Amino acid sequence: MIIQPPQNIQPLDAILPEEPLLMMGAGPVPIPPRVAAANSIVINHLGDTMAVIIDQVKIMSRYVFQTQADHILGVAGPGSAAMEMAVANMVEPGSKVLSICNGFFSSRLAEMATRLEAKVVKLEIKEKEAADPQLVEQAIIQHKPKVLTIVQGETSSTVWNCHLKTIAGIAKKHHCFVIVDAVCTLSTMPLEMENWDVDVIITGGQKGLSSIPGVSLVAFSDAAWDHVNNRRDVLRHWCLDAKLADQFWYQKAYHYTAPVSGILAIHEALRLICIETLPLRFARHLRSSLALQKGLEIMGLSLYVEESSRLNSVVGINLPKGVEAKKLLAYMSKHYRVEISGAFGANIVRIGQMGEQCRSHHIFRTLHALGASLKMFAVDVDMPAGVSALEHSLETFTYTKTMTSACQEAQLAEL
Repeated sequence: MIIQPPQNIQPLDAILPEEPLLMMGAGPVPIPPRVAAANSIVINHLGDTMAVIIDQVKIMSRYVFQTQADHILGVAGPGSAAMEMAVANMVEPGSKVLSICNGFFSSRLAEMATRLEAKVVKLEIKEKEAADPQLVEQAIIQHKPKVLTIVQGETSSTVWNCHLKTIAGIAKKHHCFVIVDAVCTLSTMPLEMENWDVDVIITGGQKGLSSIPGVSLVAFSDAAWDHVNNRRDVLRHWCLDAKLADQFWYQKAYHYTAPVSGILAIHEALRLICIETLPLRFARHLRSSLALQKGLEIMGLSLYVEESSRLNSVVGINLPKGVEAKKLLAYMSKHYRVEISGAFGANIVRIGQMGEQCRSHHIFRTLHALGASLKMFAVDVDMPAGVSALEHSLETFTYTKTMTSACQEAQLAEL
């Protein structure tokens, strides 16, 4: 019997909303027109044009990662695939790994190491707090790990591990490799791979870089690459084997058919970052996020994480009593065409401030949509005051007077 083709399958234009949704959640984010246009092109993945594009992606990536290391690799997959490439190539079966866990994605790093049969020690951080360097050093001294994993910005809990530079320095002192998940923070806030003694950084395209989902980057320090290159065991992953990927990215040889459209998109995303420059980009993100936070608070809402450990890239907002996140998000999407995110357990909603999300018109629209939707759920919010505070904060932002917490002052010092 021959199976017949399905009937009544709708075309995309009949399924998608007439007015595109404004994506203001924890990712993916809106992408610039040039990135979208690049993603519509297909070229030969082994041709001369592709070789030029790959070389430029590597050059621009070194700037964004702030490293001169010779091994930055693309991954055909989401940020989690880049995460798994980092872990699979750095973690050997039977070796000890210390995983700093303060949310869903930092725990995912620990799970990946566990599946590789490493001896994983999880350092669980108190809810809504950043990792304490002293506690981390105590754990390193006690357990003597070969690899430490940490997330700079924990998207799930909206916690910023603001002591990352200090923690990486401590790990270096104890001869421990450091893997950092920077999916939502790379290009949105300071992160200097070489100056901070970070060995591996992973990022996805769909958040801070404002590119498409499905193409990611991993940067290895020279010391980390030596470790990868000197391994004599056969890696359990084939697509994620960094030495095989290196054949394509640095030796112009075949590994697998590269996601050419996605690489073209990430090329344009990186190019736009280089044109803007990192200092100006960091300042834009900080200005946007602080203004949003002020508008939310003046409107009458409370933020989930205290200022000292609060992630600017994704802001968590406590839900007023009696409001269900799912219903609120559905109402915002249907009536205001704005989508923000729920959470992984905590009774919060999350608003992203990454890349193209950090535009004034997007913030005003999102704050209005959230406030108007809460009013429909009988929550007493002061929308005019919130919008006024947002506008005032955007207009009066300076690098020196806006900040109050030590961590945020440290962030500004990097600018």
